[in-house]
Parts: sequence; C-alpha cells; structure tokens
Amino acid sequence: MVRQGTYPSIGHRATHLTVARRQNYIHLMTEESERSFGDELERLGKRLDDLVVTCNQLKEENRSLRQRQDALTAERANLLQKNEQVRARVEAMIGRLKGMEHGA
Repeated sequence: MVRQGTYPSIGHRATHLTVARRQNYIHLMTEESERSFGDELERLGKRLDDLVVTCNQLKEENRSLRQRQDALTAERANLLQKNEQVRARVEAMIGRLKGMEHGA
C-alpha cells in the first residue's frame, strides 16, 4: 500500500521532499521576511498616496485648462465678430471713396 505523498517507485523519498518543501515555506515566513513584507506594503501604500495626489493635481490642471480653453474660444469668437465688422466698415469706406472719385 502506498502512503499519501509517496510514489511507489521512489517510496518514502517523496514524503521527505514534501516535508522539506514545508520547511522551506515555513523558513520563508521568518520574522525578517514578514518585516520585509511590511516594508514593501508600506512602500506600496506611499506610492498609492502619491498616485492619488498626482491624479488630483491632474484633475485640477485639466479643469483649469478647460476653463482657459473656453475663455479663449469665446475671445476668438468675439475677435472674429469684430474683425468682420471692421472689414465691412473698411469695404464701405472704399466704396464711398470710389464713389467720390467717380463723382469728381
């Protein structure tokens, strides 16, 4: 009969390997590795906090840029309207000058 964790061809060696693996896992969870895990967790937490701050800054910058774009778009529309008015006035003056020229 084969015991759990063993293989018929290799007998009890497989059981010893399983025990050795368990001991390795236990060894990995020593106080130092737990401290290292805690340090890594703290580092990741700080990195996450930094990312949240950066995200908030980018949102604020984006909001500000959109406001500026809206203001510039409105200013451009106003300038285009004024330009069109000036162009119409200049064309009218040119027409009057030509009329005066032909009348003289």
